[in-house]
Amino acid sequence: MLLIPIADDVRSLWLFIAGLLLVLLAMSVYRSPAVALMPDVTPKPLRSKANAIINLMGAVGGMLTLLLISALVPKTGKPDYLPLFAVVAVIMAGSIVVLIFKVKERAAAAEAAAQDPEEEPQTDSDGTPAPMEKAVKRSLVFILISVALWFMGYNAVTTAFSKYAQVYWGLQGGGFANCLLIATGAAIISYIPVGIIATKIGRKKTILFGAGLLALSFACGTLFRSFSPAINVLFVVVGIAWASINVNSYPMVVEMSRGSDVGKFTGFYYSFSMAAQIVTPILSGALLEHVGYYTLFPYAAVFVGLSFVPMLFVKHGDSKPMPPASKLEAFNVED
Repeated sequence: MLLIPIADDVRSLWLFIAGLLLVLLAMSVYRSPAVALMPDVTPKPLRSKANAIINLMGAVGGMLTLLLISALVPKTGKPDYLPLFAVVAVIMAGSIVVLIFKVKERAAAAEAAAQDPEEEPQTDSDGTPAPMEKAVKRSLVFILISVALWFMGYNAVTTAFSKYAQVYWGLQGGGFANCLLIATGAAIISYIPVGIIATKIGRKKTILFGAGLLALSFACGTLFRSFSPAINVLFVVVGIAWASINVNSYPMVVEMSRGSDVGKFTGFYYSFSMAAQIVTPILSGALLEHVGYYTLFPYAAVFVGLSFVPMLFVKHGDSKPMPPASKLEAFNVED
């Protein structure tokens, strides 16, 4: 990662490309196993709550980076990014030390398995793992299609909103950023409550609520011909809706896996979500350029609305209530 600011200092495009390539390669190596660590050490009914904490900590990391940028990047003259990248590198190295010495993966996985034992995977007569049941595979395909569709809609707005606000609403300066910050803040506040709600009513219902609310929010965005303070209220709703989707979708995908397949199913999830985020800026950008900027919110509303349909056919991966530790706990309910 330190090669990137060094390449900027020496003005070497090839060194920058090489550094960026190495960073992306490294990220692709550790990202799926790092995310898959959560379901490996967490009982299935608690994975929505755990994923809410992951999203919350990711948001905290993003805010920390913004603070570091503000403190370490000079406001005048040619900026020197090396101190910023060096501090981030030290933080990442420190996180690895914490992971190695504080996260006892095998012991935690064994404890999680004891709390919520999985069925032994079926095998064929020759001992090879049996193929996934058709009904489960169908649910997996449907939810992955939904993942791609809601990322198509949501990422279109987050990618093009700054230009949209300037061109369509005539908003000058960085005022557009307030809307996105409000949406992010609302999502951060919602992550843990949404995870708790999902354990009560189920992940699928929570996702359907979020997808419907997000599609409706983007549809309402089409009504604003100029900037209004009411937009901020709309983006609060967008943040809550996105949290409802984002906290529960990944746990639903890995819920359909067994044992060592968690990493593979994590790869499925990120393949569909990242592919959508590659395609949608191109597709929505073409509409903005050749049709008009007014197409942004209708585009997002349509794709998020479409994600609601395949989600209706997902029959697996929902959360189940945690069993009581003892029979007496079953009677321990509040009035």
